Amino acid sequence: MQFNRLLPDPGPVDSAELLHDLGLAARAPVDRPFVISNFAATLDGRIALDGRSGSIGDDGDHEVFRRLRTQADALLVGTGTIEQEGYSRPIRRADLRAVREALGLNPVPPLVTITRSGRLPLEIPLFGDPEAHVIVYTTAAIEPPRVAARVDLQQIDDGPLLTGALRHLRSAYGVRSVLCEGGPLLLSGLLHEGLVDELFLTVAPLLAGGGPEPPMTSGAPLSVPARLELRWVLERNGSLYLRHSVTPG
Repeated sequence: MQFNRLLPDPGPVDSAELLHDLGLAARAPVDRPFVISNFAATLDGRIALDGRSGSIGDDGDHEVFRRLRTQADALLVGTGTIEQEGYSRPIRRADLRAVREALGLNPVPPLVTITRSGRLPLEIPLFGDPEAHVIVYTTAAIEPPRVAARVDLQQIDDGPLLTGALRHLRSAYGVRSVLCEGGPLLLSGLLHEGLVDELFLTVAPLLAGGGPEPPMTSGAPLSVPARLELRWVLERNGSLYLRHSVTPG
């Protein structure tokens, strides 16, 4: 798919070429995976309309979303998001699986989720798919669910939950890169623990005009705001696609 690159080096660019190999694994710290996050938002900062995020992004956003999924060892998504969006097994297209395999990745990434309460939305398609692999990190004791998907339960007893989860992903599963797909509480938690390395953001030419829908982050503010360095800006049909490096506050 063609985009207009505004920064740097203005000109046309193809998404398959731009996002064919981000080299995430090579930039992973010693003790955890390299973490990128991807969101789409309206111009006034809402990440959902009528409870769903899909109506914000256009086909360009969907293309970036799918291409980023080819780059990471694992996907990281909050339980609220996988429930609201009705997640199923990621990456069904054969061509995108082939991209992952060419990078030395498993054709279908495991989906990692976080639940402090121990509650899991077992009724969504993800848990009914025998080819899906779900890794659950929690501080609660959970009984293994009786579902078709492979579900690994990992309890973190000491220290911050997200830091412990990412360290365990690296040491136990060999995960070197993670794509966080939301939601706001999860992204905020990652920022508070200094665990976000890059942020991809689609800014849609839409205004929500208020309402109850959430912004990209929620919960307690950071004591010092994280600083962003702009890597590139793309444009397509009025939407902007931003890539930032993140420096913890």
